[in-house]
Amino acid sequence: MLTGRNPVDRGKKGSKLHVLSDAQGLPLALGVSGANVHDSQALLPLVLGIPAIRSRRGPRRRRPGKLRADKAYHSAEHLRWLRSRGIVPRIARPGIESSERLGRHRWKIERSISRLFGYRRLTVRYERKGSHFLGFLGLAAALTCYKKLTQPAT
Repeated sequence: MLTGRNPVDRGKKGSKLHVLSDAQGLPLALGVSGANVHDSQALLPLVLGIPAIRSRRGPRRRRPGKLRADKAYHSAEHLRWLRSRGIVPRIARPGIESSERLGRHRWKIERSISRLFGYRRLTVRYERKGSHFLGFLGLAAALTCYKKLTQPAT
């Protein structure tokens, strides 16, 4: 069954999940966009949505030191914007870099996304409004962080 008028119709219904996590895989910022929206348009709201991180000394940090992302988030504008905020971009370049170099860090975000989709309510989207889905997504992220942070250290 086709979703549009023809097989290459780009106006498909659906949603896409965007997650920004720390080095341990804890979700810091979440976003939901339409399935027909390019991934690169979600990068700036995700970075701006990072909450303040308390540090032992100095002011609270609102940005990571490095940002790793896949090829869909690569653009000259994003690289300039990230560097102007003091963030070192580690974004794969389309057609140049293989997935092995940056792929060794990708498993952390993939694990984070799989933890979120481990909640039954998120595996199939039943909500019509994106704000409702984002609310359930935030709840799942909070539960994921709670479970991870309350585990005894091994």
